[in-house]
This record gives sequence, C-alpha cells and structure tokens, in this order.
Amino acid sequence: MIKILIPVDGSSHALLAVHHAMRMVHAGLRARFVVANVQESASLYEMVVAHDPAVLEKVSTEAGQDLMRPAVALLEAAGQKVETEVATGDPAHVLIEIAERRACDAVVMAAGTGGGLRAALLGSVTQHLVDHAPVPVTVVRDPVPLVDE
Repeated sequence: MIKILIPVDGSSHALLAVHHAMRMVHAGLRARFVVANVQESASLYEMVVAHDPAVLEKVSTEAGQDLMRPAVALLEAAGQKVETEVATGDPAHVLIEIAERRACDAVVMAAGTGGGLRAALLGSVTQHLVDHAPVPVTVVRDPVPLVDE
C-alpha cells in the first residue's frame, strides 16, 4: 500500500487532485492518504495584535483544518484511510518536508488555478515540488473543454 500526499488550499480546484486519487483507487491502487494544508506565517501585525503565539497557532490550525475538510470528507466517504496535517511556512518547502517526514511515496496535486497572483503562486509551488520532491509528483489539471468547429 502506498502513501500519497495531497496538498489542498480549500479551493474547489484543489479537489481535482482528490478526485484523481480516487479514480486511481477505483482502478485498483491500494493507497492511504495524507491531506495537508500549509498556512502563511503570521504577519508582524498579527503577532503584535495577538500578543500570544499560541492563539495565532490555534487560529492557523483551525483555518487549515477547515480548508482540508472537503478533501478529507471525500476520501473518508470512500472508505479511505486519511491522515491530516496543518503546517505553517513556505508551502513549497514545507510540503516536501511533510512528504519526507510522513514517508509518502507520491504527491498528487492540482496545477495553478488559471489566473491572477494566487494562480502564479500556486503554480510556483507545484513547479517546485515537480523539480525538488524526492517522490513522483502527479499534477492534475482542469479538463480541457472540447471546442466545436
């Protein structure tokens, strides 16, 4: 049985990776999953206002768990074993660290969301994992609609 890391950011686009992983399971792959979300580090303003690092950590963890909930629910509804992790820091580096620490055999993740700064950042994280992850990375894209001529 292999262990697959699925990074999610809470977007419906990120669920493409979950659906792809489920298709592989339905085709006969025996797998278990680690669903991960990486939160940005607290800003200076947040640190000054909160006064308590534990409060910031709690808020960050709860936000990450909330963003992972749809992916985890899909996998669990299909009877899959799921571990979760919320981390803080640079997503590209933290996801590689999670894959190594959790002994994942592969990563399945969505490509960029198709526009704007958010997509450029998400695309750069995907590219970094493709280039540097110690395990195979499957990048899942939106299906391309067929155009009638």
